[in-house]
Amino acid sequence: MMARKAKGLGERHKKILKFLESHQSREGFPPTIREIGEATDISSTSVVNYYLDQLEKMGKIERQRKISRGISLTESSPLVDMFKIPVAGRIVAGEPIPVPASDFTYFDAESSVDVARSLLPSRSDTDELFALEVDGDSMIDAMINDGDIVVMKSTGGEAKNGEMVAVWLPERDETTLKYFYKESEGYRLQPANPTMEPIHIGKDEPLEIKGKVVMVIRQIDKTVI
Repeated sequence: MMARKAKGLGERHKKILKFLESHQSREGFPPTIREIGEATDISSTSVVNYYLDQLEKMGKIERQRKISRGISLTESSPLVDMFKIPVAGRIVAGEPIPVPASDFTYFDAESSVDVARSLLPSRSDTDELFALEVDGDSMIDAMINDGDIVVMKSTGGEAKNGEMVAVWLPERDETTLKYFYKESEGYRLQPANPTMEPIHIGKDEPLEIKGKVVMVIRQIDKTVI
Protein backbone atom coordinates (compact mmCIF):
# COMPACT_ATOMS: atom_id res chain seq x y z
CA MET A 1 0.00 0.00 0.00
CA MET A 2 1.36 3.40 -0.94
CA ALA A 3 2.07 5.70 1.99
CA ARG A 4 -0.05 8.81 2.09
CA LYS A 5 1.91 12.00 1.53
CA ALA A 6 1.67 14.38 4.47
CA LYS A 7 -0.11 17.64 3.81
CA GLY A 8 1.32 20.73 5.48
CA LEU A 9 3.51 20.78 8.56
CA GLY A 10 3.34 17.88 10.99
CA GLU A 11 4.53 18.02 14.60
CA ARG A 12 7.99 16.74 13.72
CA HIS A 13 8.31 19.32 10.95
CA LYS A 14 7.45 22.04 13.46
CA LYS A 15 9.88 20.72 16.08
CA ILE A 16 12.70 20.65 13.55
CA LEU A 17 11.95 24.17 12.34
CA LYS A 18 11.83 25.52 15.89
CA PHE A 19 15.14 23.87 16.73
CA LEU A 20 16.76 25.22 13.56
CA GLU A 21 15.57 28.71 14.48
CA SER A 22 16.73 28.59 18.10
CA HIS A 23 20.11 26.97 17.31
CA GLN A 24 20.90 29.49 14.56
CA SER A 25 20.04 32.45 16.78
CA ARG A 26 21.80 31.08 19.86
CA GLU A 27 24.98 29.67 18.30
CA GLY A 28 25.24 31.74 15.12
CA PHE A 29 25.43 28.71 12.81
CA PRO A 30 23.14 25.80 11.78
CA PRO A 31 23.05 22.47 13.65
CA THR A 32 24.21 19.13 12.25
CA ILE A 33 21.74 16.40 11.32
CA ARG A 34 22.77 14.46 14.42
CA GLU A 35 22.12 17.50 16.64
CA ILE A 36 18.69 17.91 15.05
CA GLY A 37 17.88 14.28 15.81
CA GLU A 38 18.98 14.59 19.45
CA ALA A 39 16.96 17.77 19.97
CA THR A 40 13.79 16.37 18.39
CA ASP A 41 13.97 12.79 19.75
CA ILE A 42 14.62 11.22 16.34
CA SER A 43 17.21 8.46 16.74
CA SER A 44 17.81 7.79 13.05
CA THR A 45 19.72 10.30 10.92
CA SER A 46 17.99 8.89 7.83
CA VAL A 47 14.62 9.81 9.36
CA VAL A 48 15.91 13.32 10.06
CA ASN A 49 17.01 13.53 6.44
CA TYR A 50 13.54 12.38 5.36
CA TYR A 51 11.88 15.26 7.20
CA LEU A 52 14.51 17.73 6.02
CA ASP A 53 13.87 16.66 2.43
CA GLN A 54 10.16 17.31 2.95
CA LEU A 55 10.83 20.74 4.46
CA GLU A 56 13.07 21.58 1.53
CA LYS A 57 10.34 20.60 -0.94
CA MET A 58 7.89 22.78 1.01
CA GLY A 59 10.27 25.71 0.65
CA LYS A 60 10.84 26.02 4.40
CA ILE A 61 14.58 25.36 4.34
CA GLU A 62 17.52 25.36 1.95
CA ARG A 63 20.26 22.71 2.04
CA GLN A 64 23.88 22.46 0.97
CA ARG A 65 24.49 18.74 1.19
CA LYS A 66 28.27 18.86 0.80
CA ILE A 67 28.76 20.45 4.23
CA SER A 68 27.55 19.18 7.60
CA ARG A 69 25.95 22.45 8.70
CA GLY A 70 24.45 23.36 5.35
CA ILE A 71 20.84 23.92 6.47
CA SER A 72 19.25 27.36 6.47
CA LEU A 73 15.73 28.57 7.07
CA THR A 74 13.90 30.47 4.35
CA GLU A 75 11.75 33.54 4.88
CA SER A 76 8.66 31.49 4.03
CA SER A 77 8.87 29.47 7.24
CA PRO A 78 5.88 30.50 9.41
CA LEU A 79 7.72 29.63 12.61
CA VAL A 80 10.56 32.04 12.05
CA ASP A 81 9.76 35.37 13.65
CA MET A 82 13.02 37.24 13.06
CA PHE A 83 13.86 40.90 13.18
CA LYS A 84 16.98 42.97 12.70
CA ILE A 85 18.78 44.66 15.59
CA PRO A 86 21.14 47.49 14.62
CA VAL A 87 24.80 47.05 15.56
CA ALA A 88 25.66 50.42 17.08
CA GLY A 89 29.40 49.92 17.53
CA ARG A 90 32.02 48.34 19.79
CA ILE A 91 32.14 48.05 23.55
CA VAL A 92 35.30 47.34 25.54
CA ALA A 93 35.24 44.25 27.75
CA GLY A 94 38.66 44.66 29.29
CA GLU A 95 40.55 47.52 30.83
CA PRO A 96 38.68 50.56 29.51
CA ILE A 97 40.56 52.39 26.82
CA PRO A 98 39.91 55.93 25.61
CA VAL A 99 37.36 55.88 22.80
CA PRO A 100 35.26 58.73 21.48
CA ALA A 101 31.54 58.81 22.14
CA SER A 102 31.05 58.30 18.42
CA ASP A 103 32.39 54.77 18.86
CA PHE A 104 28.77 53.71 19.36
CA THR A 105 28.24 54.63 15.71
CA TYR A 106 31.30 52.75 14.48
CA PHE A 107 29.31 50.58 12.07
CA ASP A 108 27.35 51.88 9.13
CA ALA A 109 23.59 52.23 9.20
CA GLU A 110 23.12 48.90 7.43
CA SER A 111 24.95 46.84 10.07
CA SER A 112 22.57 44.56 11.96
CA VAL A 113 22.08 41.08 13.40
CA ASP A 114 19.04 38.84 12.88
CA VAL A 115 17.51 37.55 16.12
CA ALA A 116 14.48 35.37 16.78
CA ARG A 117 11.94 37.21 18.89
CA SER A 118 11.21 34.03 20.83
CA LEU A 119 14.74 34.10 22.32
CA LEU A 120 14.32 37.56 23.85
CA PRO A 121 12.80 38.19 27.29
CA SER A 122 10.20 40.61 25.95
CA ARG A 123 8.40 40.82 22.61
CA SER A 124 6.91 44.27 23.14
CA ASP A 125 9.89 46.63 23.37
CA THR A 126 12.16 45.68 20.47
CA ASP A 127 12.57 49.35 19.51
CA GLU A 128 14.73 49.72 22.62
CA LEU A 129 17.23 47.08 21.48
CA PHE A 130 20.63 47.58 19.91
CA ALA A 131 23.75 45.44 19.56
CA LEU A 132 27.45 45.98 20.28
CA GLU A 133 30.54 44.04 19.26
CA VAL A 134 32.66 43.03 22.25
CA ASP A 135 36.31 44.06 22.34
CA GLY A 136 38.32 42.32 25.06
CA ASP A 137 38.08 39.41 27.48
CA SER A 138 37.11 40.82 30.87
CA MET A 139 33.73 39.03 30.74
CA ILE A 140 34.97 35.56 29.76
CA ASP A 141 33.57 33.92 32.91
CA ALA A 142 30.16 35.19 31.78
CA MET A 143 30.71 33.31 28.49
CA ILE A 144 31.35 36.54 26.57
CA ASN A 145 34.47 36.52 24.44
CA ASP A 146 36.27 38.97 22.21
CA GLY A 147 34.30 39.42 18.98
CA ASP A 148 30.96 38.27 20.39
CA ILE A 149 27.84 40.38 19.90
CA VAL A 150 25.83 41.51 22.92
CA VAL A 151 22.23 42.57 22.44
CA MET A 152 21.44 45.50 24.70
CA LYS A 153 18.23 47.05 25.99
CA SER A 154 18.07 50.77 26.68
CA THR A 155 17.10 51.36 30.30
CA GLY A 156 16.77 55.13 30.48
CA GLY A 157 20.10 55.40 32.28
CA GLU A 158 19.07 53.11 35.15
CA ALA A 159 20.63 49.81 36.26
CA LYS A 160 20.20 47.36 39.12
CA ASN A 161 23.03 45.81 41.09
CA GLY A 162 24.38 42.73 39.35
CA GLU A 163 23.18 43.67 35.86
CA MET A 164 25.68 43.55 33.00
CA VAL A 165 25.69 46.98 31.42
CA ALA A 166 27.39 49.14 28.83
CA VAL A 167 28.82 52.15 30.65
CA TRP A 168 30.03 55.46 29.27
CA LEU A 169 32.45 57.45 31.47
CA PRO A 170 32.38 61.02 30.07
CA GLU A 171 35.30 62.41 32.09
CA ARG A 172 37.56 59.56 31.01
CA ASP A 173 36.30 59.26 27.43
CA GLU A 174 35.92 55.54 28.04
CA THR A 175 33.32 52.87 27.46
CA THR A 176 33.22 49.46 29.11
CA LEU A 177 31.07 46.35 29.55
CA LYS A 178 30.87 45.22 33.18
CA TYR A 179 28.61 44.08 36.00
CA PHE A 180 27.18 47.14 37.74
CA TYR A 181 27.09 47.72 41.52
CA LYS A 182 26.11 50.89 43.35
CA GLU A 183 28.03 51.30 46.61
CA SER A 184 28.24 53.88 49.38
CA GLU A 185 31.30 55.57 47.89
CA GLY A 186 30.17 55.43 44.29
CA TYR A 187 30.01 52.62 41.75
CA ARG A 188 31.86 49.37 41.16
CA LEU A 189 32.19 48.00 37.63
CA GLN A 190 33.04 44.34 38.09
CA PRO A 191 34.68 42.21 35.40
CA ALA A 192 33.94 38.50 35.02
CA ASN A 193 37.61 37.58 34.83
CA PRO A 194 39.60 36.67 37.96
CA THR A 195 42.78 38.19 36.55
CA MET A 196 41.25 41.69 36.36
CA GLU A 197 40.44 44.21 39.06
CA PRO A 198 37.11 46.03 39.35
CA ILE A 199 36.81 49.65 38.28
CA HIS A 200 35.76 52.03 41.05
CA ILE A 201 33.92 55.22 40.12
CA GLY A 202 33.50 57.99 42.69
CA LYS A 203 29.97 59.17 43.41
CA ASP A 204 30.84 62.65 42.09
CA GLU A 205 32.10 61.32 38.76
CA PRO A 206 29.50 61.17 35.97
CA LEU A 207 28.54 57.76 34.68
CA GLU A 208 26.03 56.93 31.97
CA ILE A 209 24.30 53.57 31.61
CA LYS A 210 23.78 53.00 27.88
CA GLY A 211 21.93 49.71 28.25
CA LYS A 212 21.90 46.26 29.83
CA VAL A 213 22.73 42.94 28.19
CA VAL A 214 19.72 40.76 27.35
CA MET A 215 21.33 38.31 24.94
CA VAL A 216 24.76 37.16 23.71
CA ILE A 217 25.46 36.01 20.16
CA ARG A 218 28.66 34.01 20.09
CA GLN A 219 30.90 34.50 17.07
CA ILE A 220 32.30 31.10 16.11
CA ASP A 221 34.41 30.43 13.04
CA LYS A 222 31.85 29.24 10.51
CA THR A 223 34.52 27.15 8.76
CA VAL A 224 34.80 24.86 11.76
CA ILE A 225 32.14 22.17 11.50
